[in-house]
Amino acid sequence: MHAHDRFLPEWFNRIRSRQITLPRFQRFMAWGHGEVSGLLTTVLRGLPSGATLILEVGDEEKFKSRTMVDAPESGEKVTEQLLDGQQRLTALWRSLHDKYADRSYLIGFEDDPGDGSTKLPYVYGQARWSKNGSRYPMWVDDPKECWNRGFIPITLLRPDDILPEIRHWIATSVGNDHDKKDKLFDEIIALRDKVKAFNLPYLALPAKTPKEVALDVFIKMNTSSVHLSTYDIVVALVEEETGKSLHEHVDALNMAVPRAAEYADLPSLVLDVVALRQDRIPSQAGYRGIDYTRMLNEWDSVVKSIKGMVSFLEDESIFDAQRLPSYTAIPILAAMWEHLPTQPDKLGNARLLLRKYLWRAFLTSRYEQSSTSNALQDYRGLRKVLCDGTAEDVVPILNQESYPLPSKEMVLQADWPKRKSILGRGLLSLQLKCGAEDLADGARATVATITSKEHPREYHHLFPAATLDDAGIPDEQIFRALNCALVTWRTNRTISDKDPITYLKERADNCALGEEEMKRRLRTHLIPYARLAVGYDGIPDDERRGRVKNDYDAFLSARAEVLAKAAHRVCEGKALELSELLNDAD
Repeated sequence: MHAHDRFLPEWFNRIRSRQITLPRFQRFMAWGHGEVSGLLTTVLRGLPSGATLILEVGDEEKFKSRTMVDAPESGEKVTEQLLDGQQRLTALWRSLHDKYADRSYLIGFEDDPGDGSTKLPYVYGQARWSKNGSRYPMWVDDPKECWNRGFIPITLLRPDDILPEIRHWIATSVGNDHDKKDKLFDEIIALRDKVKAFNLPYLALPAKTPKEVALDVFIKMNTSSVHLSTYDIVVALVEEETGKSLHEHVDALNMAVPRAAEYADLPSLVLDVVALRQDRIPSQAGYRGIDYTRMLNEWDSVVKSIKGMVSFLEDESIFDAQRLPSYTAIPILAAMWEHLPTQPDKLGNARLLLRKYLWRAFLTSRYEQSSTSNALQDYRGLRKVLCDGTAEDVVPILNQESYPLPSKEMVLQADWPKRKSILGRGLLSLQLKCGAEDLADGARATVATITSKEHPREYHHLFPAATLDDAGIPDEQIFRALNCALVTWRTNRTISDKDPITYLKERADNCALGEEEMKRRLRTHLIPYARLAVGYDGIPDDERRGRVKNDYDAFLSARAEVLAKAAHRVCEGKALELSELLNDAD
């Protein structure tokens, strides 16, 4: 097979005319907004993103097909089926047409790490929500407010004839200043040219390809290959520069701090921590400038820092990578460890600062885009506070105006914690910090109970998925962070798809301490009992469905208030007192 060039406007034409479809066996859209932002940033910086794979269609389609999400359902004769590349094309189509209900994508500009005199475009996914018929935050749709924040809507770059729309947006955003209008117009046109010139090449299987061969190629194209990693290259450079083995040092680190590998790939963590300690961006670009001799000379300090990081995370009830809201924060914690004071009062204040930083990393949008450059900025700010006594507002992530804490509306939109969503996992982490006791056996969330292989914790729907589905509630609302609690697999199987009041009564009846103990366990998950204790036995179907929807909405609203309050308290460094958080919810 040979790769053929195809530029984004042509891909969009084929999607719009429904000449290209997806085999039904393809998984549905799986990318999170961070991956979408990353792809869009790649496009705007003129970088490649790999090739796609299509199967040409002859007289009839070999596989039953479906239309891409938010694409036209009818059109011309299908000529191609997309075997590989769905996530990229769907992300490009939906973002450039503002088709995501919970996210709008905006273009910002940041300093080029390699050239401080230039700016690089990046794409930021702004969370959206609807209330009383309006879409919030409203500033996203207000050109003036949007540009005042330094953003341009990605929709202005879609490869269509929309010059009048562009000129109207510019005129509204900058007024009658012709110089500013011309400059902004030129900037947008230059970005549009990047989009138009974006080449997403494809490999084509001819229409006569046997069905089983096409499936085999699809499987192989979607299976990771073994590549020479950045770490492999660094190992060679360290060996060449110092004559010592980095592998041996990392193996020794793993022996000294075995829990560190539970949070991240250890070699990557080491490189990120060392890069920050040497005031470099924690990315491949930063790794190239690392002083490897200095790294090995300071190795004992690196080990001590990572050990301190693990201890700090455990104190905050962050136990493993599976539930870690944002990896970006943990190399910063480790890199900051060498700057902690030893005097007890000062150490207490320093730990308070790191605690506020950590939870903001887990509950704000700071690391949803440009995470590596943002990480270096935050590290430098935290270092200034601890080493120079600078005010905390020098740390970008602590700026409430730039990175506000989640409102109730944002909490309501938070995604299922099992997915790679910072806010969804951040809200789950708040529950773990409160103890998150199992509803049946009462076991508190600890390293041992959360990471247990024998009795693993599972993500439980508080309102059963089957009940909500029967009431016509869509999956995106069923799989919300607010409908989730972490319980043991045995408890999850016992609860199954029972109505909340049924499984709560069973837990109370089976508990030696009765209903009050069961309520207390729910509170450790920040669950308002009164809004969860609902049941539907003996109610006619139509009435039941209506009540389920109303009860579910009321539960989500009540729990969102509790979690938003908890998020604000923890980001201020305050303790999470269950009696204060739930006093109005039960």
